[in-house]
Amino acid sequence: MKFDAAIIGGTGVGSRLIALGGSPVHIPTPVGTIRGRHLEHEGADILLLSRHSAGHKVPPHKVNYVGMATALKQLGVKYCLASAAVGSLHEQWGPGTFIACSDFLDFTFRNTTIHDSTVVHTGFNEPFSPEIRHQFMHQGLDLGVDVHPKAVYLAGNGPRYETPQEIILYRQFGADLVGMTATSEAIAMKESGVQYGCLAIVTNLAAGISPIEPNHQEVEEEMKRSGENAVKILLATAVELSKK
Repeated sequence: MKFDAAIIGGTGVGSRLIALGGSPVHIPTPVGTIRGRHLEHEGADILLLSRHSAGHKVPPHKVNYVGMATALKQLGVKYCLASAAVGSLHEQWGPGTFIACSDFLDFTFRNTTIHDSTVVHTGFNEPFSPEIRHQFMHQGLDLGVDVHPKAVYLAGNGPRYETPQEIILYRQFGADLVGMTATSEAIAMKESGVQYGCLAIVTNLAAGISPIEPNHQEVEEEMKRSGENAVKILLATAVELSKK
């Protein structure tokens, strides 16, 4: 089966993607079987993947990032689009803000790589595909959703949230957003030769910036509000990229 693009749905988006239907797809790889769905949408063949599996059961540090990237490489998929629920380090980027990630700081310490047994050094001047970022902004504009053009995404290992002092340090490092998944995906996809883009959706202000302690219920509630637009942008981007 030839796929035009893949979409990885995170919190609040993975479940919406599953609800779109499509036919089950099982992709055996040397590092595990990847399960997804084949969706035909406006002439595009799209592989839908749920990052945390059905029911949000897989925590961020246990996601098979290398397996997903290996599966897409085996299938010859050129583009991978993903959503990510994030905390914001800027008061002006409140809940509901959409951002096309442009760079990252990896503080997961997972040592994610598809080159575990060989010496391969991959350049990361552009960890997130400029082509996909452009499409996120363009498709958002068509839908009346403002997508900010750039941001530095910093990932921690999770599943815990950050401390206020960590957020102070991360701001000094130049981070704009915090999350737990996108750097690992970006690394594995880049090493696999798959163009990767991350559409970040702010669900909360980070620890110490918001007077409320970050919690998953807050994240889920914002994604109930923003998830529909996120799915629309991801699908429209996949369709546009399928024409290239």
